[in-house]
Amino acid sequence: MVASTATGADPDSVGWRFDNTYARLPDVLFIPTNPVAVREPQVTILNHSLADKLGLDLEAIPPEAAAALFAGQALPIGSQPIAQAYAGHQYGGFTMLGDGRAILLGEHRTPSGRLEDIQLKGSGRTRFSRGGDGRAALGPMLREYIISEAMAALGIPTTRSLAVVTTGEPVYRESIRRGAVLTRVAASHIRVGTFEYATRRDEATLRALADYAIARHDAELIDAPGKYLEFLRAVTDRQASLVARWQLVGFIHGVMNTDNVAISGETIDYGPCAFMNAYDPGTVFSSIDHGGRYAYGNQPNIVQWNLARFAETLLPLLDPAPEKAVAVATEVLENFPAVFERYWLAGMRKKLGLRTDEAGDVELIQALLDWMQKSRADFTNTFRDLSSEGLPAVDRYREPDFQAWHDQWQNRLGRDILPNGFSYDLMRSVNPAVIPRNHRVEEALSAAEKRDDLSVLHRLLEVLASPYEARQELAEYREPPHEENGYRTFCGT
Repeated sequence: MVASTATGADPDSVGWRFDNTYARLPDVLFIPTNPVAVREPQVTILNHSLADKLGLDLEAIPPEAAAALFAGQALPIGSQPIAQAYAGHQYGGFTMLGDGRAILLGEHRTPSGRLEDIQLKGSGRTRFSRGGDGRAALGPMLREYIISEAMAALGIPTTRSLAVVTTGEPVYRESIRRGAVLTRVAASHIRVGTFEYATRRDEATLRALADYAIARHDAELIDAPGKYLEFLRAVTDRQASLVARWQLVGFIHGVMNTDNVAISGETIDYGPCAFMNAYDPGTVFSSIDHGGRYAYGNQPNIVQWNLARFAETLLPLLDPAPEKAVAVATEVLENFPAVFERYWLAGMRKKLGLRTDEAGDVELIQALLDWMQKSRADFTNTFRDLSSEGLPAVDRYREPDFQAWHDQWQNRLGRDILPNGFSYDLMRSVNPAVIPRNHRVEEALSAAEKRDDLSVLHRLLEVLASPYEARQELAEYREPPHEENGYRTFCGT
């Protein structure tokens, strides 16, 4: 049994302001659930800068109180813990799911009035655990902390990580690992899979969920004619923009199941994710994605497929005539490739310092990508090198194919007629100097898990907080691994 405020983690000391709006939806969408008791919670890391943005003062409570709070042992006043129900297409197959190891404490209202979900991940079994233990290991929780905070620094919509605490208890996976709980902050945890669950209940539940999601994420549509169709368009647009941003930095989500597609347009679930080093559209890091369904180059196609599943759930709300509902939904979905390409092309133009549009830009960009794939060039470093007015003395940049492309690009830049240096300034503002290199992430996780050494983690987080700065002392963080064949990431369950 968890205590309420035994350690002083209350609204007066921390600043919580819970408004549990999701728990006022039909009760088939959630189950009241408390976090399990744990033996000896201890703080591993607190995100004070995020706390400040949320209007929370984590300095107001001692470390032992913070540990109890973020392990779910001292629930803040006003919270109403629930496990959310949802479904999902996982690798194309449908299944009923739900929060099997996560508990939503409620929605915290920030000083600006925005609602943010506060969720504990790894907080024990729920009715949706399906035989799992509901726990999480320290390494995967720190991995989510690192990558989600790096994505935020890159300017990509994402859930955030407020804290990681250890539980003092073992977690049994392929080996015995240290148990941990991550506190995730999100615009909401409403997923495509939430709608897949609701539409299989009844239309009243589906309509209540849709109205709630619109009020929370697209309030301007509340009284709009055809609001459900406009909602579908808005979610489609957000997902097109999000995945384009992933592609522009070489991010591979790794498990784009429909239960991992957030209606808010935030990146959610950092299981087998990773950043690509050498450019190759077929890159896969996930240990379970044997067929490459969620490979880097397939991500736009997969998000369109996921959006088709979302559109199917909305059909009863789009039009009482099924044929008309299908027709208007199909029109939105068929427009997705053009919407995605518009976002991607605009981003790629910026990465190459272009501020005007020309018909041949797509061919120019594709020619560079083809050369990068052929020469196994590093995706991040190539664009960053191009951002310098003088290319580094690297052999591959002396190759005739690259030189021919470089001449075409320089001619294209010249036709923009921009002030001297403007294009390169633009490029440096969108081409990161550092990303969470896979070997650096593994290095930080290993030090934390095996040696209880957090210094490597904190140094990496410091570097990733300013990804567009190119400081000489950070040069080592730009380097890809010497060898990455066989590198695999895991879901972290």
